Amino acid sequence: MSRVGEIEAPKRATIDKNTVTYRQYKDESEIGVVIDLIGNELSEPYSIFTYRYFLRQWPFLCYLAIDPTTQRCFGCVVSKMDVHRGKMLRGYIGMLTVEKEYRHLGVGSELVRRSIAEMVNRGCEEVMLEAEVTNAGALRLYANLGFIRDKRLQRYYLNGNDAFRLKLLLPRPIATLDDGHDADEVEAARQLQELCVA
Repeated sequence: MSRVGEIEAPKRATIDKNTVTYRQYKDESEIGVVIDLIGNELSEPYSIFTYRYFLRQWPFLCYLAIDPTTQRCFGCVVSKMDVHRGKMLRGYIGMLTVEKEYRHLGVGSELVRRSIAEMVNRGCEEVMLEAEVTNAGALRLYANLGFIRDKRLQRYYLNGNDAFRLKLLLPRPIATLDDGHDADEVEAARQLQELCVA
């Protein structure tokens, strides 16, 4: 218990990070869980139509983190992918959230890695997102995953704050022996891809 005027430290989940269950979003029956998580943790309000836009078209890019002791979802990433400028596939991370008591476990990074790995498997060449300039934790998370700051977007958010557009360049899809590449080329491409999504 804290004294008057003192700020109490946030509670921390006591689960082992290696026991967290990660899985892809299943279907519309889980949309309420995603909406509640994001609505409670992020500063931007989103309509049901925004969630359906992402989750109906790209459910395979949405991952959930589940507490193994309670079977409750406490984190998620919502992403999409499409053709950019008629040339290449680009992934986009639209929303990422992890409840505060679970943030020390590396769950946010793992959710993003899983979504990016799926983007790589489907041929994306880059991933982008926007992050609030005042969100040091998110900026650090994405920098540690290899994202670079591409642009500052003035007054991007409804609260008036600026955003950084962040980008991650991805390796080309893995060459295969069927494509006429030799075994050494295929192995080198596989190792490079593992580094990018590890």
